Amino acid sequence: MTEITAAQPLLRPDAGANNEPHGYWRGVGARLLRDHVTLAVGVLLLAIILLAICAPLVATHDPLQGSVLRRLKPIGTPGFWLGTDETGRDIWSRLVYGARLSLVCGITPVFFATMIGGSLGLIAGISGRFINMLVMRVVDVFYAFPSVLLAIAICGVIGAGIGNTILSLSVVFIPPIVRVTESLTTQVKSRDFVEAARASAAPLHAIIRHQIVPNVLGGILVYATSLVSISIILSAGLSFLGLGVTPPNPEWGLMLNALRQAIFVNPIVAALPGVAIVITSLCFNLLSDGLRSAMDIKLQT
Repeated sequence: MTEITAAQPLLRPDAGANNEPHGYWRGVGARLLRDHVTLAVGVLLLAIILLAICAPLVATHDPLQGSVLRRLKPIGTPGFWLGTDETGRDIWSRLVYGARLSLVCGITPVFFATMIGGSLGLIAGISGRFINMLVMRVVDVFYAFPSVLLAIAICGVIGAGIGNTILSLSVVFIPPIVRVTESLTTQVKSRDFVEAARASAAPLHAIIRHQIVPNVLGGILVYATSLVSISIILSAGLSFLGLGVTPPNPEWGLMLNALRQAIFVNPIVAALPGVAIVITSLCFNLLSDGLRSAMDIKLQT
């Protein structure tokens, strides 16, 4: 788990013309359809999300019900094709139910941080020097703390639980999103099409809505997608330390913590939650890379 750093802002061409934004997004869609890696990653992520949504239908057992008579069954055991954990609970059922909590704890904090951080970054970017310095200096304070330690400290103070995990990770992700949004907004507001809109006496809210927001939205989306993978890892780490999701709820980080004692008895089964975390995080990273390539016109020329 590495420190979160602000990505290089991604700008698209001017969106001042009436039809240009639509043509731009059509071009992005066409490039994504030609990117087979991103398509494959998108299909895999969709499958993971569908498994999480349809967990009651695809799970073969109650994820909370165990038995000491079937504890630590290996992969391929009849009726338990991915084996069982230390209390005899079905691993497959706990993985698909655990995907729900892991995805919620991975996506929700990024969503809230994008809404709050994006708004603050937009305000800082379009406001005067005083407001900009005030917002950005407050954001810089949070950069004094490593993201992992900040999340642990917040959860240590407010306690464990799904809601507190989402709150702590939202606080962690707001500063980098503010910085990226402010950088994008500062670049866009100095472009010629924005100056032309100002010269035509267009109101500020219209300039923000039609000129600035459409141009910064793509870069924020790309960066937020890359943060989801970090959020999944951080939430799993908090659960592993006992500061995130509480037992007996199935969650991948919590499953890793529970199975770590069995790593010498049944190492493959013990590693399955970690494999799920790695695959899902890697998919979001690859999806972010694909979106960045599709949205960057300079890479297409």
